[in-house]
Amino acid sequence: MKKISIALIGIGKIARDQHLPAIAADPRFDLVACASRNAVVDGVRNYPTLEALLEAEPSVEAVSLCAPPIPRFQQARAALAAGKHVMLEKPPGACLSEVRALDEMAYATGKTIFTSWHSRHALGVEAARTWLATQDIRHVHVRWKEDVRRWHPGQAWIWEPGGLGVFDPGINALSIVTQILPREVALVSSTLSIPANKQMPIAADLELTDTTGVKMRVEFDWRHGPEELWEIEVRTADGALLLSQGGNRLQIDERDVALGLVHEYPALYSRWHDLILRGERDVDARPLSLVADAFLLGKREIVEAFEE
Repeated sequence: MKKISIALIGIGKIARDQHLPAIAADPRFDLVACASRNAVVDGVRNYPTLEALLEAEPSVEAVSLCAPPIPRFQQARAALAAGKHVMLEKPPGACLSEVRALDEMAYATGKTIFTSWHSRHALGVEAARTWLATQDIRHVHVRWKEDVRRWHPGQAWIWEPGGLGVFDPGINALSIVTQILPREVALVSSTLSIPANKQMPIAADLELTDTTGVKMRVEFDWRHGPEELWEIEVRTADGALLLSQGGNRLQIDERDVALGLVHEYPALYSRWHDLILRGERDVDARPLSLVADAFLLGKREIVEAFEE
């Protein structure tokens, strides 16, 4: 079996915790190089920038981009222009127009581009989608709350334009909602709580609806602790579904549903491999679109300053 040679760009926490182990466990990929301004990975060739890597490694076939959203558009453009397949960490761009432009470029170059919503591959998501496909849904309640100091220590970029603030984790919930519900959803209203010394929200309350008028409440908060609350509750005419632990535990009418064992990032790389072999693209910007709508319609409330 011929391995696909890949490069990993942006060696931060998510790359070390998730991408590197997932790549190492998949025999269909061969990690040959990495690029990062401030870090190196043992056992592969390392470069300070993607541009330097592309010039020195013309045989690399695919590039996985883990840098923050702001520089990712230029990186993805460079990789596609060099004839590489591209996987984008979530969110796939700092704005929607970037995602559309990259999809068009991938189509023109005949390369695979994959917007990788990792939470959609949590253990309970597919079983939840299957069950809800036949249900009369009455109400949806999302509670996605955590402590920003634990999960994003010292990450100043996340409070700047393009960093998304609390929507950085919140978009994971939206990626699950848009995956498991049988109909499209739209934003009705949003309230954004923005610290006096920051530009992005630390909390957000959203109201959504689907095409039949089902009401959905979404609560995001970075001031929660010490334990995370990552839950999606769906009430139906015949019972209730609860996805918890970020989508990795599924209960229907308070009874646990048996789930598989393939976790999020290994599943992402398996999906990317299959897309490359089939010459296909997978670009879904719906979660990012809901975030953009939340900013467009958002009522802004200034709250106390946030200090690390």
